[in-house]
Amino acid sequence: MDRNRETSYQCAKERYGRLGIDTDAVLKELKDIPVSLHCWQGDDVRGFDSDSPLDGGIQTTGNYPGAASNPGELFADLRKVLELTPGKKKINVHASYAIFREGACRNRDAIVPEDFSAWVDFAKETGTGLDFNPTFFGHKMVKDGLTLTSPDDSVRGFWIEHGKACVRIAQYFADELGIPCVLNFWIGDGFKDIPADRLTPRLRYKDSLERILAEKYDPDKVKPCVESKVFGIGVESYTAGSSEFALGFAASHKGVLPLMDNGHYHPTEVVSDKIPALLAYFDEIALHITRPVRWDSDHVVLFDDETREMAKEIVRNDALKRVYMALDFFDASINRIGAWTVGFRSWQKALLNAMLMPHAMLRNLQEKGEFGKLMAYQEEIKTYPFGAVWDEYLRRCNVKTDLEWYDDVTGYEKDVLSKRMGK
Repeated sequence: MDRNRETSYQCAKERYGRLGIDTDAVLKELKDIPVSLHCWQGDDVRGFDSDSPLDGGIQTTGNYPGAASNPGELFADLRKVLELTPGKKKINVHASYAIFREGACRNRDAIVPEDFSAWVDFAKETGTGLDFNPTFFGHKMVKDGLTLTSPDDSVRGFWIEHGKACVRIAQYFADELGIPCVLNFWIGDGFKDIPADRLTPRLRYKDSLERILAEKYDPDKVKPCVESKVFGIGVESYTAGSSEFALGFAASHKGVLPLMDNGHYHPTEVVSDKIPALLAYFDEIALHITRPVRWDSDHVVLFDDETREMAKEIVRNDALKRVYMALDFFDASINRIGAWTVGFRSWQKALLNAMLMPHAMLRNLQEKGEFGKLMAYQEEIKTYPFGAVWDEYLRRCNVKTDLEWYDDVTGYEKDVLSKRMGK
Protein backbone atom coordinates (compact mmCIF):
# COMPACT_ATOMS: atom_id res chain seq x y z
CA MET A 1 0.00 0.00 0.00
CA ASP A 2 1.32 3.48 -0.91
CA ARG A 3 2.70 5.12 2.28
CA ASN A 4 1.14 8.52 1.55
CA ARG A 5 -2.24 6.96 0.85
CA GLU A 6 -2.04 4.90 4.03
CA THR A 7 -1.19 8.00 6.04
CA SER A 8 -4.03 9.94 4.41
CA TYR A 9 -6.53 7.21 5.25
CA GLN A 10 -5.38 6.96 8.87
CA CYS A 11 -5.76 10.72 9.27
CA ALA A 12 -9.22 10.58 7.71
CA LYS A 13 -10.18 7.63 9.91
CA GLU A 14 -9.18 9.58 13.00
CA ARG A 15 -11.07 12.69 11.92
CA TYR A 16 -14.27 10.83 11.08
CA GLY A 17 -13.87 8.94 14.33
CA ARG A 18 -14.37 12.20 16.21
CA LEU A 19 -17.84 12.27 14.66
CA GLY A 20 -18.50 8.73 15.87
CA ILE A 21 -17.98 7.21 12.42
CA ASP A 22 -16.04 3.93 12.14
CA THR A 23 -14.67 4.14 8.60
CA ASP A 24 -13.51 0.52 8.56
CA ALA A 25 -17.03 -0.65 9.40
CA VAL A 26 -18.48 1.66 6.75
CA LEU A 27 -16.19 0.26 4.04
CA LYS A 28 -17.05 -3.30 5.00
CA GLU A 29 -20.78 -2.56 4.82
CA LEU A 30 -20.57 -0.67 1.53
CA LYS A 31 -18.89 -3.61 -0.22
CA ASP A 32 -22.03 -5.71 0.34
CA ILE A 33 -24.69 -3.25 -0.84
CA PRO A 34 -25.98 -4.42 -4.26
CA VAL A 35 -26.45 -1.90 -7.06
CA SER A 36 -27.84 -2.96 -10.43
CA LEU A 37 -25.87 -2.07 -13.56
CA HIS A 38 -28.08 -1.63 -16.64
CA CYS A 39 -27.15 -3.63 -19.72
CA TRP A 40 -28.58 -1.11 -22.23
CA GLN A 41 -25.82 1.50 -21.87
CA GLY A 42 -23.54 -0.78 -23.89
CA ASP A 43 -25.51 -0.79 -27.14
CA ASP A 44 -27.73 2.32 -26.98
CA VAL A 45 -30.88 0.35 -26.00
CA ARG A 46 -30.97 -1.59 -29.28
CA GLY A 47 -31.27 -5.09 -27.83
CA PHE A 48 -31.05 -8.32 -29.78
CA ASP A 49 -34.61 -9.29 -30.69
CA SER A 50 -35.88 -6.56 -33.02
CA ASP A 51 -34.80 -4.09 -35.68
CA SER A 52 -37.64 -1.70 -34.81
CA PRO A 53 -36.62 1.87 -33.90
CA LEU A 54 -36.90 3.14 -30.35
CA ASP A 55 -40.28 4.53 -29.36
CA GLY A 56 -42.22 5.24 -26.18
CA GLY A 57 -40.41 8.53 -25.64
CA ILE A 58 -36.97 6.88 -25.57
CA GLN A 59 -34.17 8.52 -27.49
CA THR A 60 -30.42 8.04 -27.62
CA THR A 61 -28.07 10.67 -28.99
CA GLY A 62 -24.52 10.42 -30.22
CA ASN A 63 -22.63 8.01 -32.45
CA TYR A 64 -19.40 7.32 -30.59
CA PRO A 65 -17.80 4.31 -32.28
CA GLY A 66 -17.52 0.87 -30.74
CA ALA A 67 -21.02 0.10 -29.43
CA ALA A 68 -21.72 -3.57 -28.73
CA SER A 69 -23.63 -5.21 -31.56
CA ASN A 70 -24.04 -8.78 -30.27
CA PRO A 71 -24.18 -10.65 -26.95
CA GLY A 72 -20.49 -11.56 -26.93
CA GLU A 73 -19.45 -7.93 -27.31
CA LEU A 74 -21.90 -6.76 -24.66
CA PHE A 75 -20.72 -9.39 -22.18
CA ALA A 76 -17.09 -8.44 -22.81
CA ASP A 77 -17.87 -4.77 -22.17
CA LEU A 78 -19.76 -5.58 -18.99
CA ARG A 79 -16.83 -7.65 -17.73
CA LYS A 80 -14.57 -4.65 -18.21
CA VAL A 81 -16.95 -2.41 -16.27
CA LEU A 82 -17.19 -4.94 -13.43
CA GLU A 83 -13.40 -4.89 -13.28
CA LEU A 84 -13.29 -1.08 -13.03
CA THR A 85 -15.99 -0.62 -10.41
CA PRO A 86 -16.05 -1.42 -6.69
CA GLY A 87 -18.82 -3.00 -4.68
CA LYS A 88 -21.50 -5.63 -5.17
CA LYS A 89 -23.38 -5.70 -8.48
CA LYS A 90 -26.45 -7.01 -10.19
CA ILE A 91 -27.10 -6.74 -13.91
CA ASN A 92 -30.37 -5.16 -15.05
CA VAL A 93 -31.64 -6.87 -18.23
CA HIS A 94 -34.42 -5.83 -20.63
CA ALA A 95 -36.53 -8.48 -22.32
CA SER A 96 -35.32 -7.22 -25.70
CA TYR A 97 -31.91 -8.69 -24.80
CA ALA A 98 -33.08 -12.27 -25.25
CA ILE A 99 -30.33 -14.47 -26.68
CA PHE A 100 -32.00 -17.08 -28.84
CA ARG A 101 -30.35 -20.34 -29.65
CA GLU A 102 -29.98 -20.98 -33.36
CA GLY A 103 -33.36 -21.46 -35.00
CA ALA A 104 -35.30 -20.66 -31.81
CA CYS A 105 -36.25 -17.01 -32.37
CA ARG A 106 -39.48 -16.12 -30.54
CA ASN A 107 -41.75 -13.10 -30.47
CA ARG A 108 -41.97 -11.20 -27.20
CA ASP A 109 -45.26 -12.74 -26.15
CA ALA A 110 -43.65 -16.19 -26.29
CA ILE A 111 -40.18 -15.72 -24.77
CA VAL A 112 -39.10 -18.39 -22.28
CA PRO A 113 -36.42 -18.71 -19.59
CA GLU A 114 -34.17 -20.60 -21.99
CA ASP A 115 -33.82 -17.40 -24.04
CA PHE A 116 -32.01 -15.82 -21.08
CA SER A 117 -29.89 -18.75 -19.96
CA ALA A 118 -26.80 -16.99 -21.30
CA TRP A 119 -27.49 -14.12 -18.88
CA VAL A 120 -27.75 -16.58 -16.01
CA ASP A 121 -24.45 -18.16 -17.05
CA PHE A 122 -22.87 -14.69 -17.18
CA ALA A 123 -24.24 -13.82 -13.74
CA LYS A 124 -22.89 -17.04 -12.24
CA GLU A 125 -19.50 -16.46 -13.85
CA THR A 126 -19.24 -12.89 -12.54
CA GLY A 127 -20.92 -13.37 -9.16
CA THR A 128 -23.74 -10.95 -9.90
CA GLY A 129 -27.51 -11.09 -9.57
CA LEU A 130 -30.06 -10.28 -12.28
CA ASP A 131 -32.98 -7.85 -12.44
CA PHE A 132 -35.48 -7.78 -15.29
CA ASN A 133 -37.67 -5.43 -17.33
CA PRO A 134 -40.38 -6.28 -19.85
CA THR A 135 -39.77 -4.29 -23.05
CA PHE A 136 -42.92 -2.43 -24.04
CA PHE A 137 -41.25 -0.44 -26.84
CA GLY A 138 -39.27 -0.88 -30.04
CA HIS A 139 -41.60 -3.46 -31.59
CA LYS A 140 -44.12 -3.63 -34.42
CA MET A 141 -46.90 -4.51 -31.95
CA VAL A 142 -46.68 -1.05 -30.42
CA LYS A 143 -49.76 0.33 -32.16
CA ASP A 144 -50.32 4.11 -32.23
CA GLY A 145 -47.85 4.37 -29.37
CA LEU A 146 -49.92 2.07 -27.12
CA THR A 147 -49.31 -1.33 -25.54
CA LEU A 148 -51.02 -2.29 -22.26
CA THR A 149 -53.52 0.58 -22.64
CA SER A 150 -54.45 -0.17 -26.25
CA PRO A 151 -58.16 -0.33 -27.17
CA ASP A 152 -57.18 -3.03 -29.67
CA ASP A 153 -57.66 -6.32 -27.80
CA SER A 154 -55.12 -8.13 -29.96
CA VAL A 155 -52.44 -5.55 -29.18
CA ARG A 156 -53.18 -5.44 -25.48
CA GLY A 157 -53.41 -9.23 -25.33
CA PHE A 158 -49.99 -9.55 -26.97
CA TRP A 159 -48.38 -7.32 -24.38
CA ILE A 160 -50.16 -8.96 -21.48
CA GLU A 161 -48.70 -12.29 -22.59
CA HIS A 162 -45.31 -10.61 -22.83
CA GLY A 163 -45.67 -9.42 -19.24
CA LYS A 164 -46.63 -12.89 -18.04
CA ALA A 165 -43.64 -14.40 -19.81
CA CYS A 166 -41.41 -11.87 -18.05
CA VAL A 167 -42.81 -12.88 -14.66
CA ARG A 168 -41.78 -16.47 -15.40
CA ILE A 169 -38.32 -15.35 -16.48
CA ALA A 170 -37.84 -13.24 -13.35
CA GLN A 171 -38.73 -16.29 -11.25
CA TYR A 172 -36.18 -18.30 -13.25
CA PHE A 173 -33.47 -15.71 -12.54
CA ALA A 174 -34.19 -15.74 -8.81
CA ASP A 175 -34.35 -19.54 -8.61
CA GLU A 176 -31.10 -20.02 -10.52
CA LEU A 177 -29.10 -17.37 -8.67
CA GLY A 178 -30.64 -17.41 -5.20
CA ILE A 179 -30.96 -13.61 -5.35
CA PRO A 180 -34.29 -11.72 -5.52
CA CYS A 181 -35.09 -10.35 -8.97
CA VAL A 182 -36.60 -6.86 -9.28
CA LEU A 183 -39.17 -7.00 -12.10
CA ASN A 184 -39.93 -3.51 -13.34
CA PHE A 185 -42.99 -2.57 -15.40
CA TRP A 186 -42.74 0.66 -17.39
CA ILE A 187 -44.70 1.64 -20.47
CA GLY A 188 -44.49 4.75 -22.62
CA ASP A 189 -48.18 4.71 -23.55
CA GLY A 190 -49.67 8.16 -24.02
CA PHE A 191 -50.84 10.87 -26.39
CA LYS A 192 -49.07 13.69 -28.18
CA ASP A 193 -51.96 16.12 -27.80
CA ILE A 194 -54.81 16.71 -25.38
CA PRO A 195 -56.83 13.49 -24.89
CA ALA A 196 -60.61 13.28 -24.70
CA ASP A 197 -60.48 10.50 -22.10
CA ARG A 198 -57.73 10.17 -19.49
CA LEU A 199 -59.40 7.51 -17.36
CA THR A 200 -60.20 4.63 -19.73
CA PRO A 201 -56.57 4.02 -20.84
CA ARG A 202 -55.54 3.92 -17.18
CA LEU A 203 -58.28 1.45 -16.34
CA ARG A 204 -57.02 -0.76 -19.17
CA TYR A 205 -53.47 -0.39 -17.83
CA LYS A 206 -54.63 -1.37 -14.33
CA ASP A 207 -56.47 -4.41 -15.69
CA SER A 208 -53.46 -5.42 -17.80
CA LEU A 209 -51.09 -5.29 -14.84
CA GLU A 210 -53.50 -7.27 -12.69
CA ARG A 211 -53.79 -9.96 -15.35
CA ILE A 212 -50.00 -10.10 -15.71
CA LEU A 213 -49.37 -10.32 -11.97
CA ALA A 214 -51.93 -13.11 -11.64
CA GLU A 215 -49.13 -15.24 -13.09
CA LYS A 216 -47.71 -17.37 -10.29
CA TYR A 217 -44.46 -16.18 -8.68
CA ASP A 218 -42.75 -16.26 -5.27
CA PRO A 219 -43.01 -12.77 -3.72
CA ASP A 220 -39.89 -13.41 -1.66
CA LYS A 221 -37.94 -13.95 -4.87
CA VAL A 222 -39.64 -11.71 -7.44
CA LYS A 223 -40.19 -8.04 -6.63
CA PRO A 224 -42.65 -6.51 -9.13
CA CYS A 225 -42.47 -2.73 -9.49
CA VAL A 226 -44.43 -0.10 -11.39
CA GLU A 227 -42.41 2.84 -12.75
CA SER A 228 -43.99 6.18 -13.55
CA LYS A 229 -43.11 8.88 -16.07
CA VAL A 230 -44.34 12.43 -16.51
CA PHE A 231 -44.17 12.49 -20.31
CA GLY A 232 -42.16 11.28 -23.29
CA ILE A 233 -41.08 12.48 -26.72
CA GLY A 234 -44.20 12.14 -28.86
CA VAL A 235 -46.47 11.72 -25.83
CA GLU A 236 -46.07 15.17 -24.35
CA SER A 237 -49.68 15.77 -23.28
CA TYR A 238 -50.55 12.55 -21.45
CA THR A 239 -48.92 9.40 -20.15
CA ALA A 240 -51.08 6.67 -18.67
CA GLY A 241 -48.40 5.58 -16.19
CA SER A 242 -48.22 8.81 -14.22
CA SER A 243 -46.75 9.08 -10.73
CA GLU A 244 -50.19 9.01 -9.17
CA PHE A 245 -51.14 5.91 -11.14
CA ALA A 246 -47.95 4.02 -10.22
CA LEU A 247 -48.18 4.92 -6.54
CA GLY A 248 -51.88 4.09 -6.43
CA PHE A 249 -51.35 0.71 -8.06
CA ALA A 250 -48.45 -0.21 -5.78
CA ALA A 251 -50.29 0.91 -2.66
CA SER A 252 -53.41 -1.08 -3.54
CA HIS A 253 -51.72 -4.30 -4.66
CA LYS A 254 -49.86 -6.27 -2.01
CA GLY A 255 -46.21 -6.91 -2.79
CA VAL A 256 -45.99 -4.41 -5.67
CA LEU A 257 -43.34 -1.73 -5.22
CA PRO A 258 -43.27 1.82 -6.56
CA LEU A 259 -40.20 2.50 -8.69
CA MET A 260 -38.98 6.07 -9.01
CA ASP A 261 -36.65 7.17 -11.81
CA ASN A 262 -35.30 10.59 -10.90
CA GLY A 263 -35.56 11.67 -14.55
CA HIS A 264 -39.29 10.97 -14.71
CA TYR A 265 -40.64 14.02 -12.91
CA HIS A 266 -41.12 17.71 -13.49
CA PRO A 267 -37.82 19.65 -13.28
CA THR A 268 -38.71 21.22 -9.91
CA GLU A 269 -39.41 17.84 -8.27
CA VAL A 270 -36.62 15.94 -6.55
CA VAL A 271 -36.66 12.23 -5.78
CA SER A 272 -34.54 12.78 -2.68
CA ASP A 273 -37.62 14.28 -1.03
CA LYS A 274 -39.89 11.51 -2.32
CA ILE A 275 -37.76 8.66 -0.92
CA PRO A 276 -38.58 9.28 2.78
CA ALA A 277 -42.22 9.99 1.90
CA LEU A 278 -42.59 6.54 0.35
CA LEU A 279 -40.59 4.84 3.10
CA ALA A 280 -43.29 6.01 5.50
CA TYR A 281 -45.77 3.72 3.71
CA PHE A 282 -43.86 0.99 1.86
CA ASP A 283 -41.62 -1.69 3.35
CA GLU A 284 -39.57 -1.66 0.14
CA ILE A 285 -39.23 0.68 -2.82
CA ALA A 286 -37.12 0.72 -5.99
CA LEU A 287 -35.02 3.42 -7.61
CA HIS A 288 -33.60 4.11 -11.06
CA ILE A 289 -30.72 6.55 -10.78
CA THR A 290 -29.94 8.86 -13.69
CA ARG A 291 -29.06 12.54 -14.31
CA PRO A 292 -31.89 14.51 -15.92
CA VAL A 293 -30.13 17.57 -17.37
CA ARG A 294 -33.27 18.51 -19.29
CA TRP A 295 -36.08 16.26 -18.09
CA ASP A 296 -35.42 12.58 -18.88
CA SER A 297 -32.21 13.07 -20.82
CA ASP A 298 -30.57 10.03 -19.19
CA HIS A 299 -27.13 11.59 -18.76
CA VAL A 300 -24.39 9.68 -16.95
CA VAL A 301 -24.78 9.80 -13.16
CA LEU A 302 -22.32 12.15 -11.48
CA PHE A 303 -21.41 12.86 -7.86
CA ASP A 304 -23.68 15.90 -7.92
CA ASP A 305 -26.00 17.49 -5.37
CA GLU A 306 -29.18 15.50 -6.06
CA THR A 307 -27.29 12.22 -6.36
CA ARG A 308 -25.75 12.84 -2.94
CA GLU A 309 -29.10 13.85 -1.46
CA MET A 310 -30.79 10.65 -2.69
CA ALA A 311 -28.07 8.55 -1.10
CA LYS A 312 -28.34 10.50 2.15
CA GLU A 313 -32.07 9.81 2.39
CA ILE A 314 -31.51 6.09 1.90
CA VAL A 315 -28.71 5.90 4.47
CA ARG A 316 -30.04 8.26 7.14
CA ASN A 317 -33.36 6.41 7.17
CA ASP A 318 -31.66 3.02 7.61
CA ALA A 319 -33.10 1.92 4.26
CA LEU A 320 -30.13 0.32 2.51
CA LYS A 321 -31.95 -3.02 2.67
CA ARG A 322 -35.31 -1.48 1.78
CA VAL A 323 -34.38 0.30 -1.45
CA TYR A 324 -33.52 -1.62 -4.62
CA MET A 325 -31.02 0.58 -6.45
CA ALA A 326 -30.28 0.49 -10.18
CA LEU A 327 -28.62 2.81 -12.68
CA ASP A 328 -30.46 3.92 -15.81
CA PHE A 329 -28.76 6.09 -18.42
CA PHE A 330 -27.55 5.70 -21.99
CA ASP A 331 -25.03 8.13 -23.45
CA ALA A 332 -23.95 7.32 -27.01
CA SER A 333 -21.78 10.42 -27.33
CA ILE A 334 -18.81 9.11 -25.29
CA ASN A 335 -16.99 5.84 -24.68
CA ARG A 336 -19.70 3.60 -23.26
CA ILE A 337 -17.43 1.68 -20.88
CA GLY A 338 -16.26 5.00 -19.48
CA ALA A 339 -19.86 6.18 -19.13
CA TRP A 340 -20.90 3.03 -17.28
CA THR A 341 -17.90 3.26 -14.97
CA VAL A 342 -18.29 6.94 -14.12
CA GLY A 343 -21.95 6.41 -13.33
CA PHE A 344 -21.45 3.37 -11.12
CA ARG A 345 -18.50 4.86 -9.27
CA SER A 346 -20.42 8.11 -8.75
CA TRP A 347 -23.30 6.31 -7.04
CA GLN A 348 -20.82 4.37 -4.91
CA LYS A 349 -19.27 7.71 -3.92
CA ALA A 350 -22.68 9.06 -3.02
CA LEU A 351 -23.43 6.05 -0.81
CA LEU A 352 -20.04 6.30 0.88
CA ASN A 353 -20.45 10.04 1.43
CA ALA A 354 -23.83 9.42 3.07
CA MET A 355 -22.48 6.62 5.25
CA LEU A 356 -19.72 8.89 6.56
CA MET A 357 -22.16 11.45 7.95
CA PRO A 358 -23.19 11.59 11.66
CA HIS A 359 -26.90 11.42 10.91
CA ALA A 360 -27.99 10.82 14.51
CA MET A 361 -26.11 13.91 15.66
CA LEU A 362 -27.54 16.06 12.88
CA ARG A 363 -31.07 14.74 13.45
CA ASN A 364 -30.76 15.60 17.15
CA LEU A 365 -29.83 19.18 16.30
CA GLN A 366 -32.91 19.44 14.10
CA GLU A 367 -35.15 17.96 16.80
CA LYS A 368 -33.84 20.50 19.34
CA GLY A 369 -34.38 23.37 16.89
CA GLU A 370 -30.68 24.27 16.74
CA PHE A 371 -30.83 25.11 13.04
CA GLY A 372 -27.86 27.46 13.00
CA LYS A 373 -25.60 24.81 14.51
CA LEU A 374 -27.09 22.22 12.15
CA MET A 375 -26.22 24.37 9.14
CA ALA A 376 -22.70 24.96 10.41
CA TYR A 377 -22.06 21.26 11.02
CA GLN A 378 -23.46 20.26 7.62
CA GLU A 379 -21.17 22.76 5.92
CA GLU A 380 -18.05 21.80 7.86
CA ILE A 381 -18.54 18.09 7.14
CA LYS A 382 -18.44 18.84 3.40
CA THR A 383 -14.68 19.45 3.64
CA TYR A 384 -13.88 16.33 5.64
CA PRO A 385 -11.31 14.02 3.93
CA PHE A 386 -13.82 11.93 2.00
CA GLY A 387 -11.36 11.34 -0.86
CA ALA A 388 -8.91 9.45 1.35
CA VAL A 389 -11.65 7.07 2.49
CA TRP A 390 -12.81 6.59 -1.11
CA ASP A 391 -9.26 5.68 -2.19
CA GLU A 392 -9.06 3.15 0.64
CA TYR A 393 -12.38 1.64 -0.44
CA LEU A 394 -11.07 1.19 -3.99
CA ARG A 395 -7.92 -0.43 -2.64
CA ARG A 396 -9.91 -2.90 -0.55
CA CYS A 397 -12.04 -3.74 -3.60
CA ASN A 398 -8.90 -4.23 -5.75
CA VAL A 399 -10.05 -1.47 -8.11
CA LYS A 400 -7.89 1.27 -9.61
CA THR A 401 -8.15 4.82 -8.32
CA ASP A 402 -9.81 7.68 -10.17
CA LEU A 403 -6.68 8.99 -11.88
CA GLU A 404 -5.64 5.54 -13.12
CA TRP A 405 -8.70 3.63 -14.29
CA TYR A 406 -9.38 5.58 -17.45
CA ASP A 407 -6.10 4.33 -18.90
CA ASP A 408 -7.78 0.91 -18.94
CA VAL A 409 -10.74 2.37 -20.82
CA THR A 410 -8.42 3.91 -23.39
CA GLY A 411 -6.52 0.65 -23.79
CA TYR A 412 -9.75 -1.32 -24.14
CA GLU A 413 -10.95 1.08 -26.82
CA LYS A 414 -7.71 0.65 -28.72
CA ASP A 415 -7.55 -3.14 -28.38
CA VAL A 416 -11.24 -4.07 -28.55
CA LEU A 417 -13.68 -1.32 -29.48
CA SER A 418 -11.66 -0.02 -32.41
CA LYS A 419 -11.90 -3.42 -34.09
CA ARG A 420 -15.73 -3.12 -34.13
CA MET A 421 -15.66 0.18 -35.98
CA GLY A 422 -16.86 0.03 -39.55
CA LYS A 423 -18.65 -3.30 -39.12
